[in-house]
Amino acid sequence: MKSILRLFYIHDPMCSWCYAFSQSWTALQQDLPRDMEIVYLVGGLAPDTTEPMPLATQKMVQQAWQRIEQTVPGVHFNWDFWSRNTPIRSTYPACRAVLAAKKQRAEAEPEMIRAIQTAYYQQAKNPSLRETLQACAREIGLNEAVFIEDLGSPAIESELQHQIQLARSMDGYSYPSLRLVHNNTVFPVAIDYLDHRTMLSEIVVAQA
Repeated sequence: MKSILRLFYIHDPMCSWCYAFSQSWTALQQDLPRDMEIVYLVGGLAPDTTEPMPLATQKMVQQAWQRIEQTVPGVHFNWDFWSRNTPIRSTYPACRAVLAAKKQRAEAEPEMIRAIQTAYYQQAKNPSLRETLQACAREIGLNEAVFIEDLGSPAIESELQHQIQLARSMDGYSYPSLRLVHNNTVFPVAIDYLDHRTMLSEIVVAQA
């Protein structure tokens, strides 16, 4: 019996480095073996809060944006976000939105991730807010009433906690992270923002 190959992508929809990785990740997926199962896991970068983001944290996030723009070609941020919004250090709502999207339609999972990243990084909207997430759901064609109900449901909360724990069990504490699971062994795959072929080579060697 052929062993199952799974590639776990541990991410957070509001993680700027995950946004920076999106082009390389897309290229990698296109070149992966056809029998490879891709599994998304939300890592849960920042728990629920309604408190404004402390200035020191704002500075840390802004420095990450600057570093990305300097090191990953073609990735740019809409810096108006910082003047148009009250930033909140809470990514769990966006993580739940991804899970609620997947519950309605499996292929809506990556669509919701892209919609949240576009709203946040290009349109300077705040995905910590429910109204932003509802707009993303409308944009990708989800049933908005069902989405709103799922977003606050115990089932989605349970799935969020399950995925966070699974990510941590694979030592996935930083985002993005890739883990190849082959014959019940977990292989970390080094993230490459510039050339997906280095990751592809690692995966090919690990599964051999």
